[in-house]
Amino acid sequence: MPLAMAVKGETRTITEFKGQEEVRRRLQDLGFIKGETICVVGENAAGMILMVKGVKVALNRGLAHKIMVAD
Repeated sequence: MPLAMAVKGETRTITEFKGQEEVRRRLQDLGFIKGETICVVGENAAGMILMVKGVKVALNRGLAHKIMVAD
């Protein structure tokens, strides 16, 4: 499922990325690595605040739809 479908308080694991290579590379530069655990800290209609590798990262929903996650 896309990361954008996760709700506040959930912890998920990245399984794959969708989109063009430059988008995937940008997400990986931000710490979104396949197999990494992500926690949803906050959300609103525009985007999400995520905890990745101990760092809070704000991500818009468009990019969050490109990150596929599992339980």
